Amino acid sequence: MTLAGTEAARFAADLIRIDTTNRGGGDARERPAAEYVAARLAEAGLEPVLLESAPGRANVVARVSGAAGPGGGPGALLLHGHLDVVPADPSSWTVPPFAGEIRDGVLWGRGAVDMKNADAVLLALVSQWAREGRRPRRDLVLAFTADEEDTAEFGAQWLVERHPELFEGCTEAIGESGAFTFHAGPGQRLYPVASAERGTAWLKLTARGRAGHGAKPNPENAVTRLAAAISRIGGYTWPVRLIPTVSAAVEAIAAAVGAELPAGELTAGELLASLGPAGALVAGTIRNSANPTMLRAGYKLNVIPDEAVGYVDGRVLPGYEDEFRATLDELTGPDVSWAYAHQEIPLEAPLDAPVMAAMAQALLAEDPGSTVVPYCMSGGTDAKQFARLGLTCYGFTPLVLPEGYDYYAMFHGTDERIPLSALESGVRIMDRLLAEPPA
Repeated sequence: MTLAGTEAARFAADLIRIDTTNRGGGDARERPAAEYVAARLAEAGLEPVLLESAPGRANVVARVSGAAGPGGGPGALLLHGHLDVVPADPSSWTVPPFAGEIRDGVLWGRGAVDMKNADAVLLALVSQWAREGRRPRRDLVLAFTADEEDTAEFGAQWLVERHPELFEGCTEAIGESGAFTFHAGPGQRLYPVASAERGTAWLKLTARGRAGHGAKPNPENAVTRLAAAISRIGGYTWPVRLIPTVSAAVEAIAAAVGAELPAGELTAGELLASLGPAGALVAGTIRNSANPTMLRAGYKLNVIPDEAVGYVDGRVLPGYEDEFRATLDELTGPDVSWAYAHQEIPLEAPLDAPVMAAMAQALLAEDPGSTVVPYCMSGGTDAKQFARLGLTCYGFTPLVLPEGYDYYAMFHGTDERIPLSALESGVRIMDRLLAEPPA
């Protein structure tokens, strides 16, 4: 491995060993990881700013001057990654999830994919530039955030609301997801680059009824009312709605894998079947979704409660927010009310922007013969927060992955891991995208 690749692996392993589990509701502590990141940035000659939004909830921001000089060239580019991770149950893992262990050229641990690997690539990249006396083509702002795995209240949202001056001059942003190898078949390697995200619509459902004895008939049972509404939501088939990014993705994937799309309006099943294995790249974004996740009711087995509460994880495509709300009104019915427990906007960025072409070129130079396709993320990232500053946001954390590596299963999954070769490829691709070539 190159020195930069070795550093990326070391930085990623070190970050994994710093437990930044985000359990939600403010229960997380990213500061030790933020201090580690700030130290590496300072070693690379930068002047990082470490900011706590609450005790232990820390963010790091640093600016890198581009070769064009102040005010020269395009606006500044924001590169952002989060420091927190989702919980991991050690009893179900092959290796301890916070050991940062390397086995047979593979780094294991929570955050190896989501997304301490990408944070480490950025740290290795600026370290390489410092050694070689090189600079990026344009001004960069690096942001390492807290709380992305919950609501961003202590991370990107707080930065955008309290310290927007740190992002002055930024016009575009690149964050997590996208640009990974998807093996669609023999010799068919796709790289999805994200230009859209579904919006977040976490819902709280409340059913009210008449409290009473569990042994007596009760047609106004709040639990029954909630269960009926939850069942309708869980069983509802949302109609196919192809936004421009997903429509372009379907066409590009079909062309790449030699699929022939049936004529006319397609069901979700017909559309995905026509794309074969590559249909997985659009399966979560061809329509809105609403999945029941939590239920809460009652305090004693023989008492019918007067209230029952449920929670639904809803995701909404750009332009279909009104349809989502109207559908939920219909599915919940007259006896159950609903409200947003947490809401974030959907995003869609232009596909013809120069930065999209530059990202594609950087990938194809690393893996000739592959195909770059547009991509919409089914979930959300900190891009939703930075978009509020007027930034156009994309997802690009490049990884060249071997066949048989189930990238999707690694997100929030057991035995999360990443090949060291993928980290090294990430450094090369990001260097090609961002930096002036060596003299």
